[in-house]
Amino acid sequence: MPVYSLDRPIVVGVDASESALHAVRWAAVDAALRGAALHLVFAVPADAESPLDESPVRLLHDRLRGTAQAALDAAAEIARKAAGDSEIRDIRTFLVDVPAVMVLAELAATAYYVVVGVRGMSAYHRSLLGSVSTGVARHAQGPVVVVPGETDGLSGRPVVAGVDGSPHSVRALEIAFDEASRRGVPLIAVQAWEVSGDSDTRSSDDAIQLLTRMLERNTRDYPGVEVKSVVKEGRPARVLLDAAAGAQLLVVGSHGTRGYPGMALGSTGHALLHGSECPIALVRLRN
Repeated sequence: MPVYSLDRPIVVGVDASESALHAVRWAAVDAALRGAALHLVFAVPADAESPLDESPVRLLHDRLRGTAQAALDAAAEIARKAAGDSEIRDIRTFLVDVPAVMVLAELAATAYYVVVGVRGMSAYHRSLLGSVSTGVARHAQGPVVVVPGETDGLSGRPVVAGVDGSPHSVRALEIAFDEASRRGVPLIAVQAWEVSGDSDTRSSDDAIQLLTRMLERNTRDYPGVEVKSVVKEGRPARVLLDAAAGAQLLVVGSHGTRGYPGMALGSTGHALLHGSECPIALVRLRN
């Protein structure tokens, strides 16, 4: 099995919402599985650059910081409980005075994952996502996991990976194999494409060959992972969402530039973010 660096922490964006706590629980389990440190980050940006010491703005900001620190402490305890008998190597909390998207997107460059929740649990609110979730997914220079809701009951379900042949997709597949191996579950590798015109000569044979090539190296590295291949013509987002309906994690490359179109973040990525019922990892190669 490949050795993945343990010096990259898993970073979670925390606020006072229940949605953020879903992200904390998911991240805690993953950190325990890979022996990684868990960093919990709460962003409370100042409302003014240099408010007077006793101004209402300063007093409000200080009050918000106190509330934020209490939320961080509670999140750390929830993380310990979520990990159960497994031990998280290190849990740290960070209270920062910069916008959440800015700090989380920057931390993604050195984190194994940045994990965020979404606001609202109804189908309507999930379809809107949150400004932080959307912003981090768009701008982070590293893998981002968006947790749409409760993760209880997901263990034992397979991991699903979208495959398109791009460098981002190659890394996404490696991560998907690693997650499936650590969780002891099967991996479903999905190759989907959409015919765009009469001159398009792609076929299921082309897709099968691409998927086979991409699976070969990982199956050697992870001989214990059961793999199921799905090759289907159709809208990639719809095919992936159908495949992930009974999954515990969906892993896709973000902003792929080669391979079959439609598997980049773009419209497909947004459709996956808005429609996935399970946590989704968007994998972007670091610069």
